[in-house]
Amino acid sequence: MDLLPSEDQRDLIAAATDFLESRMPIEGIRARDGQPSAVDRDAWLEGAELGLLTLGLPEEYGGSGRLLDDEALLFATLAEHLATGPFLTSSLAARVAAQCGDLDLVGRISDGSVLVGLAELRGDGSIGPEGIKGTFDLIDCAGVSHVLLVTELGAAIVDLDEFPDVETLDSSDPGIRLATSTVTAATVRHWLPSGTDPIWLRATVLSAAGLAGLANAVTRLATEHAKLRVQFGRPIGVHQAIKHACADMAVASDAAMSQTLFAAVCVQSGRQDALFHALAAKTVASRAAIANAGATIQVHGGMGYTYEHNAHLYLKRAHVISHLFGEPTQVLADLLEQGAPQ
Repeated sequence: MDLLPSEDQRDLIAAATDFLESRMPIEGIRARDGQPSAVDRDAWLEGAELGLLTLGLPEEYGGSGRLLDDEALLFATLAEHLATGPFLTSSLAARVAAQCGDLDLVGRISDGSVLVGLAELRGDGSIGPEGIKGTFDLIDCAGVSHVLLVTELGAAIVDLDEFPDVETLDSSDPGIRLATSTVTAATVRHWLPSGTDPIWLRATVLSAAGLAGLANAVTRLATEHAKLRVQFGRPIGVHQAIKHACADMAVASDAAMSQTLFAAVCVQSGRQDALFHALAAKTVASRAAIANAGATIQVHGGMGYTYEHNAHLYLKRAHVISHLFGEPTQVLADLLEQGAPQ
């Protein structure tokens, strides 16, 4: 199977890259550090107009109707540029709303006027069509009106107003806002069972794509630094310790992206081993993103530890994404339970 991007996919990546570099530069994360929201709303609306939120949404609902591997490449690109805002949950929520018949909400998410954050259950509780209860972590819910909850059984859209006494938490990643809320009983606006559309599988693959994108970005960052940083009259990249570190990062990054794209194809085509490959993608990509980001800081030496350098932002983002849609240890345990694919 050829997993290299096609010309059409390369054009997609190039268009997204041009937009992100011009309208959502990484410097914006520091500029909005300490503000209630990390999202530049004007840039968000422009991104929505460009179609960044509706790439995989079927055409009958106003989307582009592209396949999951196209979406994976997009979300890898978003992560490479540390794009801020709930791109993934808003895209998935539009899909849920569409299949639940709420075309008004689909339109408002698609045009960027409505943002959808993520709520994840912490500890005991329940999520289902009859309602939700428990203590929830709220990710990127500043300035949103709805939240998405994703389980292996289905996905729910809930109004943010259903979450009482929201307490803001400190986030290690200055580009992501965190909060928490305890719900005794809340109404679900829309519920989409996994038998109709496996949103959890899509979320797993696309979060893996984000991690693979991070792994690739820091590999490029370290490699460029190794070529340009001169000490004692020679680039530091001539030293074996640096060469081997960059080579290991490149191998890990390539493995993460290849596994993620293959998982996307498996989920899109409904293969019986789709769950195995989605879990494998999340595991491989998570390890690659965190390990590569840590190695990048080491390659940059003292400057890599400073707040002004971008290296630490990639490491922090990798840690946050690795905990979404399943804790890393649980994802690995679930993967091992699958056994070898047939």
